[in-house]
Amino acid sequence: MEILDPNLLVAFLTLTALEVVLGIDNIIFISILAGRLPPSQRALARQVGLSLAVITRIGLLFMLSWIIGLTAPLFSVFDHPFSGRDLILAAGGAFLIAKATSEIHHKLEGDVAGDQGRVGATFAGVIVQILLLDIVFSLDSVITAVGMVKYIEVMVAAVLVSVAMMLVFAGPVGEFVERHPSVKMLALSFLLLIGTVLLAEGFGHHIPKAYVYLPIAFSIFVEMLNLRLRARSGPPVELRDSL
Repeated sequence: MEILDPNLLVAFLTLTALEVVLGIDNIIFISILAGRLPPSQRALARQVGLSLAVITRIGLLFMLSWIIGLTAPLFSVFDHPFSGRDLILAAGGAFLIAKATSEIHHKLEGDVAGDQGRVGATFAGVIVQILLLDIVFSLDSVITAVGMVKYIEVMVAAVLVSVAMMLVFAGPVGEFVERHPSVKMLALSFLLLIGTVLLAEGFGHHIPKAYVYLPIAFSIFVEMLNLRLRARSGPPVELRDSL
């Protein structure tokens, strides 16, 4: 393997960019889960969650034969074959839908006893949930890497760089989501969408990533315009009149 090979460099940069894109949903999920913890524990939860993502992805990269074997059919239902990968994606998608729905209900309905929900969220419980979704997101990431690059050294380097970037931006992203309830609701809607896509892929219905990420990018763009408009408009007229 020639380190200065231009084709290798292009493959590394492309794979790193894809890993970052695939890691966005991971950052959102980790930020929302960490937001249920006391402020003093949120940064540590994000760091531990992303560190687990590194370990999971690199571990899966060194188990390529097992990853390839996951695509082999295990059983069929109504003439549709299910592989180990399908089962993992379907289970992960169902878990993501359930978790996002629970969080949306929590934000809309609130807790009967005020902040009781925050008390019930333990650090260990949040880390376990992050670890479960790390496995699902890492599987998607590793399959993408295996399909693009044949050198495991390049795959590992791309994963390390992408997760390092995620570690840098996880804090600001998490704090931004916590400060803006509308952004948090939008993020939870994204998780519902991603969970639905994972569930569909688990049942053999492939949905191109462009159909998922382009609407997400457009929604973020519109929400940023709304945030800027609200910031320039200041407090509502009723509030200004009362001041």
